[in-house]
Amino acid sequence: MRVDVFTIFPEYLTGALDASLLGRARAAGVLDVRVHDPRRFATDPHRSVDDTPYGGGAGMVLRPEPLFAAVEAADPPRPLILLSPAGPRLDQARVRALADTPGFSLLCGRYEGVDERVVEHLCDEELSIGDYVLAGGEAAALVVIEAVSRLAPGVLGNESSAEHESFTTGLLEEPQYTRPAEFRGWAVPAVLRSGDHARIARWGRAQALRRTVQRRPDLLAGRTLAPDEVALLEETDD
Repeated sequence: MRVDVFTIFPEYLTGALDASLLGRARAAGVLDVRVHDPRRFATDPHRSVDDTPYGGGAGMVLRPEPLFAAVEAADPPRPLILLSPAGPRLDQARVRALADTPGFSLLCGRYEGVDERVVEHLCDEELSIGDYVLAGGEAAALVVIEAVSRLAPGVLGNESSAEHESFTTGLLEEPQYTRPAEFRGWAVPAVLRSGDHARIARWGRAQALRRTVQRRPDLLAGRTLAPDEVALLEETDD
């Protein structure tokens, strides 16, 4: 998978892209992330990429010329996504859709945003990672890259891990435990130490449902629980 990122602060991404899961995937050649700095395409002596907005107002706006030039020179994979609070919120379904493509590109906004001609004539879509304001799109780019790349073949050591976690099935993941079996008087649920895989799977499904109902009922909005799910919620097996 190839991912191109356009940012005026490429150093923001360097450490994260070389660390942990992303770093290993890049070293193995499974993930190809290319970072481009639009400042290289600025034409004035100061390498300016922003200017004051027409009509007045606080802040600065990223100019169209260096952004268009950077993208056209790189010929990046599409879609080219502008990371912006105006876009739909990222969710696991969108993550999966991007993971099923051979690549995509991300444009990081800064300051008061980008010239609207970039939105209308350069980018294919906008995407937000949540209803809050960041200083720029770099942190959002890292979120998107990590969420998507971990679903790409060969990135995770255990491919089944991505199929059994929160949001993949529309539910939160069940609680997880490891050794020791008892810590400070708190014991791992007996069912998980039983060795009965069918019982463990049923417990996990019940816990996932219960957690979702209690902590993220919004994930179940508009959905009617099936009779077997209602029965699972009523179980008390520990």
